[in-house]
Amino acid sequence: MPQLLLELFSEEIPARMQVQAARDLERMARERLAEAGFLPEGVKAFAGPRRLTLVADGLAPAQSDRKEERKGPRANAPDQAIEGFLRSTGLTRDQLVEKDGVYFAYIEKTGRPTTEIVAEMVDQIVRGFPWPKSMKWGMGSLRWVRPLQRILCTFDGEIVPFDIDGIQSGDLSEGHRFMGPRQAFRARTFEQYAAGLEAGFVVLDVEERKQRIGHEARTLCQARNLELVEDDGLLDEVSGLSEWPTPILGDMDPAFLDLPPEVIRTSMRTHQKYFAVRDPATGKLAPHFLTVANIEAIDGGAAIAAGNARVLSARLNDARFFWDEDRKVSLESRLEKLKGVTFHAKLGTMYQRVERIETLARAIAPLVGADAGLAAKAARLAKADLGTGMVGEFPELQGLMGGYYARAEGVEDAVADAVRDHYRPQGPSDAVPSAPVSVAVALADKLDTLIGFFAVDEKPTGSKDPYALRRAALGVIRIVLEGGLRVPLNQVMPEAVAKDLGSFFADRLKVLLRDQGKRHDLVDAVFALGDDDLVRIVDRVDAIDGFLKTEDGANLLAGYRRAANILRAEEKKGPLPTGPASIMEGAPAEEQALLVSLRVAQPELEMEVRDERFSDALDTLASLRAPVDAFFDKVLVNADDAAVRDNRLRLLAQVRDAMGLVADFSLIAG
Repeated sequence: MPQLLLELFSEEIPARMQVQAARDLERMARERLAEAGFLPEGVKAFAGPRRLTLVADGLAPAQSDRKEERKGPRANAPDQAIEGFLRSTGLTRDQLVEKDGVYFAYIEKTGRPTTEIVAEMVDQIVRGFPWPKSMKWGMGSLRWVRPLQRILCTFDGEIVPFDIDGIQSGDLSEGHRFMGPRQAFRARTFEQYAAGLEAGFVVLDVEERKQRIGHEARTLCQARNLELVEDDGLLDEVSGLSEWPTPILGDMDPAFLDLPPEVIRTSMRTHQKYFAVRDPATGKLAPHFLTVANIEAIDGGAAIAAGNARVLSARLNDARFFWDEDRKVSLESRLEKLKGVTFHAKLGTMYQRVERIETLARAIAPLVGADAGLAAKAARLAKADLGTGMVGEFPELQGLMGGYYARAEGVEDAVADAVRDHYRPQGPSDAVPSAPVSVAVALADKLDTLIGFFAVDEKPTGSKDPYALRRAALGVIRIVLEGGLRVPLNQVMPEAVAKDLGSFFADRLKVLLRDQGKRHDLVDAVFALGDDDLVRIVDRVDAIDGFLKTEDGANLLAGYRRAANILRAEEKKGPLPTGPASIMEGAPAEEQALLVSLRVAQPELEMEVRDERFSDALDTLASLRAPVDAFFDKVLVNADDAAVRDNRLRLLAQVRDAMGLVADFSLIAG
């Protein structure tokens, strides 16, 4: 079937916008084609430095004829309502069909040629494209990320004719700005288009550009017995900066290697978009860098490498200046400046935040096996590097530079490590701190953020989380769980926010466990007990998850629900009878057996839950499965004799309460 080819050619598109632009182009095209009744066999979009491209296969030459039914007003409605309906449909009253006193309009629409629909679609896409930032140029009203220069649009090998603010559609495209032919080339199919770009030194597919960069960069490094420092984020960026990416290995002054390696890498990455290179024998940075050019130079890139080396030296000289100057002033003396830095209008200055973190770290320290004095000292110094020149230049190095400066001052290693690591983990792939002092300060930092913003009612809403509170909560959870730490959160949270924050932690824990294949309702069932020990909570969830997958677990849950439903219904009539059930004279054997089983199981359950042997506790509950099933099969709870009925209700309450020692089973879905 016919194929649609579209290229929107412009000045350079920022690399950070390209991936989303390709997604948006594909989404908008699919939506508009679907609205017109088309279901293409395949739609794929591409993005590069100067072009957005879309190819759609399997489109029909025209729409199918359609018959639309529209419901109108009632037949006895006022004339104004009926006349308005007629105007909207373009019909006359005698063309309406009355069914059950309601008018219906049946409108037949002849299918339009696909080219007409595509022309309208492209116009709508271009005028409504969701660029994060766009610009208007020339005399027209059109906005685009950069000046739009040309539109290639063909369908079934023919140009789709239209005009958008003076830009006439056609079948012309062009290759690389410098290496490609001077003249544009014609393309009316994707095959011709891809061939023209390849001949013009343009790699269309971003994944192919990434593979090209990675392969050639590693080859260059291996030839000199070096190793590329992988950086997926930088690879994503540079693959959007060049149409014909050509890695070049350059040399830097070895004298700069006495700077912290993170400073060198950050300077390379942030300012120059260079990859760092390491010596595989030592694992340390080597005096080289790898840049990605947009051309194949005649000299093999020697001049480009030399020029980039000079620029890098200038950048690293700046970094060396900050490094030398920052170490002339102690971290402690920098704290005074934080009194003039506002953390948040409702939460005071950064200095006040430091004081809160210091207090929290001192309180948390004994809970995680850390020295309280060292934890307080590290917390006090943790934010001091915010006033340094290096962090001012590279904000992403905060904490890390504080660790270097603290170590240079001769503070204890545990303190320097804690200053360095207190922001961790900063994402799902980041490791959590493990040293006790580092753990105490990292928890204090995140908990202060959570407590503070919850206290001033700045909680996340929907998809908005401007203060990264979800990330902070996940950080706390990961530190506690991965370290196996027994930290009762309610001890370190003010009572005013404990309930809301507890629910917030439960939600974040659900997300974490769901990613591990656990059920979210099990987290609710355990949190409902009021437990605030995350390790114990997860142990319970794991045990319950396994138990419910067994036949005993599934059947006992059904028995629990039956008991709970009966008790709930009786509660609506009045207060339930209290106290333990007893073996009444003449009671059925099944009733007696259940009560005896409960009396045996109850002390075992209490001991097993107290000792946190949750799998054993669930095995004990499993022993109740048979007597519970037999009770419901043979015994009528709502007996005519009030004393007998009350005794049996007390028995069911005991079953419910026994199971409630492990979790609130009423919150577990079927």
